[in-house]
Amino acid sequence: MRSTLRRPCRLSLTWRVVALSSLLLVLLVGLFAWLVHANLTRQFETSRAEHGERQVREIRLALDRSEEGLRQLASLVASGQGLGDALQAGQPDLLVDSLETQWPTLQLEAGIDEILVYNTAGNQLASWGEGQSHNERPIQEWVRRVLGEEVPHTALRCSSDCRQYAAVPVLVDGRSVGAVILSRSLADVTRQAQQVSESDVALLVVGSPADKELPEERAIPAWRGQLIAMTRQETYLPILKSTASLVSVRELERQALRLGYRGKNIELSAMRMDEDEDRRSTGYFLIATDITSQIKAIARDTRVLLAVGVGGWLVAELLLLAILLSPMARLRRIASALPALAQGGFNEARASIPRPRRILADEIDVLQGTTLALADQLETLEEEVSARGEQLAERVQDLARERDFIGSLLDTARVFIVTQDASGRIGLVNDYALTIMGTGEAALVNRLFEDVFAPGQSYRGRPSDKPSMEERPLVTADGQQHTIAWYHAPLPGGNETAPGRISVGLDITERKAAETRLTWLAERDPLTGLYNRRYFQEALSGALQYGLSGAMLLMDLDQFKDVNELSGHQAGDRLLRLVANVLGEELGHRGILARLGGDEFALLLREADTDLAVRIAQQINQILEGTRFIVEERHHRISASTGIALFPEHADNPIDLMASADMAMYKAKASSTQRWHLLATAQGAREELQQRVYWEERVHHALEEDAFELVVQPIVRLEDRDVRHYEVLLRMRDEQGGLISPAAFIPVAERSGQIIAVDRWVLRHSLQALGRLQEQGISLAVNLSGQSLHDEELTQYLTEELDASGANPECLILEVTETAAVTDFSTARGVLQALRDLGCRTALDDFGVGFSSFHYLGQLPVDYIKIDGSFIRNLPVSAESRVIVRAIADIAAGFGKQAIAEFVDQEALVPILKSYGIAFGQGFHLGKPMSLEDAFSEDIS
Repeated sequence: MRSTLRRPCRLSLTWRVVALSSLLLVLLVGLFAWLVHANLTRQFETSRAEHGERQVREIRLALDRSEEGLRQLASLVASGQGLGDALQAGQPDLLVDSLETQWPTLQLEAGIDEILVYNTAGNQLASWGEGQSHNERPIQEWVRRVLGEEVPHTALRCSSDCRQYAAVPVLVDGRSVGAVILSRSLADVTRQAQQVSESDVALLVVGSPADKELPEERAIPAWRGQLIAMTRQETYLPILKSTASLVSVRELERQALRLGYRGKNIELSAMRMDEDEDRRSTGYFLIATDITSQIKAIARDTRVLLAVGVGGWLVAELLLLAILLSPMARLRRIASALPALAQGGFNEARASIPRPRRILADEIDVLQGTTLALADQLETLEEEVSARGEQLAERVQDLARERDFIGSLLDTARVFIVTQDASGRIGLVNDYALTIMGTGEAALVNRLFEDVFAPGQSYRGRPSDKPSMEERPLVTADGQQHTIAWYHAPLPGGNETAPGRISVGLDITERKAAETRLTWLAERDPLTGLYNRRYFQEALSGALQYGLSGAMLLMDLDQFKDVNELSGHQAGDRLLRLVANVLGEELGHRGILARLGGDEFALLLREADTDLAVRIAQQINQILEGTRFIVEERHHRISASTGIALFPEHADNPIDLMASADMAMYKAKASSTQRWHLLATAQGAREELQQRVYWEERVHHALEEDAFELVVQPIVRLEDRDVRHYEVLLRMRDEQGGLISPAAFIPVAERSGQIIAVDRWVLRHSLQALGRLQEQGISLAVNLSGQSLHDEELTQYLTEELDASGANPECLILEVTETAAVTDFSTARGVLQALRDLGCRTALDDFGVGFSSFHYLGQLPVDYIKIDGSFIRNLPVSAESRVIVRAIADIAAGFGKQAIAEFVDQEALVPILKSYGIAFGQGFHLGKPMSLEDAFSEDIS
């Protein structure tokens, strides 16, 4: 066993340290040498670039100096004695004589190649020297420019050679009489360029015809040019021809070229001179510099540095090896003893390891002492492990029994129990969870808890970071939906195991269903399933609170009471559900649709403008009109009156906005042209709402302070104009004592529900008056509103007031309108019959407005029929009205009821009414309304 652990060491630690340190040092030496070489190269490149720029500046400065010197020579020649006079006189002989003596000096000392003299007409009068071949010089253009501007002109022209030209005017008495042109080659400039650059220089002309006088070897076909001057031709010319095959002259101008030639490193660059004005040819200075010495110096320095680095590396490695040999030998002895120590050979290990030194001890001595102490401790530990093994076996048996107990507990618990590891993977699932989920344990173990029990919101992270309590949905194998409430607690792990988590889940599906139902009932109308008034008001309040704009549509079903009366309340409920369904299908996506109560519906439109609100109101009419509702073969027409209020234009709080919509809805009901109404303006809506609140307060005040006043209008028997019958009318006194018409406050009282109290006030005071008037055989007719027909305490109240006033019920006539009676026929018939049972007489007011009432006339217990005044007023001129009135009179007589004509405002109506058998009439012609005091002054007093 021990032999297998003692494997031969192929490479000792000493040599590994030497090898790695050698590798590191070699890399460092190489890197340092490379950095030094790169730095020297960069410095050399920078130096060469600066040198090249300096060369270009010096050459251009030499050209400028040569040009300025030529211009000054031309100015001296032009100002010579006799030249101006000869040009002014136009005598060529005198002109030649004035310059003939100067020509040799200018040619030899100043290097002038040519002198030209021109008169003001641009004609050449004299010349000295040779012109430039193969070059069409714009002499005439120079002459015209100089004579016209009277300033010198310089130019550079290149063909077979490159020359500088200077043209200056000849002035006599401040006036130009001619021009002098001097030319000079660039030979001197080329010599100066060689001296400045300390390099070989050549002058290249590109774009001009070849000069046959120049040697053929100076032609450079690749550059389409020829070398007109150069230094050291035998050395420089082969280099230029080799370079021409590699790069163009323009590339050489932009970037200097380095190449090797016959063991040397040459740097070539080009500098372009100013081009001709007509761009026929271009001259270049070509500069060749020998940089061999600089390149060799860089290479030499790099080699020296590399050699020094290698020498240092060898010295360092030898020194490191000498330091490590002795300590590493001691480490090898300790290493050879460790395998025996691992196999329990404690005595063998102690024998092979020497005792550590006490004087000048180092780390290896500490390691030797530690190894010996470890051998002692391991021997003691082995003895303890043997004793503890027996104890552990007994504990394992106890844990097995506890495990079996916990397993049976987990399987019998009626909750979900799941354990997870640190990564969230399932390790254990109890039987109850497997039974509910309808799956096996193998299908769940090692799966992520998040994948099996999907969270309501995605969560990724360690189990210990998750919430300790949460709810998650669960879909079982049979498709049933459950809601599980999970309670999580950390599950400690082992020494090397990250902590996990144990999760206990309770099935709260039934509780969540009950909570959902309660929430639904709190927000929904149980009959229609739409949102209820509370939810609608909260949504409206939220829209206003967040500053949104939009519209509220309030719908009230028309003739809904007819459905309840004729077909029963179950049919009414069916109608409400039908309306809710069709509106929800068509308009549910538009906004929040709610049933506010009874037959009122509301639609909240966010971010809706006026046009959209009106279109939807019109759409509601079309939807309801196209919906059929049939109950026991009885067809009911469905319609609704819709009030539209915009927010925040019409109101900035829910109460005022709903009041505005309610007001608009009532206006829609009163409209005869359309079934919807939009409040005109915000100011108008507020004023109308304020007026409504104002009149509600005025009615309330009048009820409390008896601020109403009764007036009466006689109902005349047409046969003898006898009056025993008066209709009681209501007025309100204002602050100045004037009377206010009921048209101002009765509609508000009807909408606010105050009309019942108003009816009772009128009944009480009318009965009090009747108690004093009945001795004279006077009867009073009192109007009841449609809402009073639904007052279950009306009969009891009337009985009590009859007893209190002592009035004879036979002298009291109670009137209800035809519309109120027909709208709720069953209720109206019951109330009228109850009133007749008390002894009172009854009348049907405004009869004839709706012809549907003819069908019910025989069934209503009334004594009088009051024909609507709109028919009576038009009797003299309308044949149709006469037919209708005669028919109503005949029907009333047929049912044993007496007819009363309203709005009799002229005498011509009386004979017509009498001819129809109408017994009574009422109108301004027969008697105007008057106060009780004026009508019955003696009886009242």
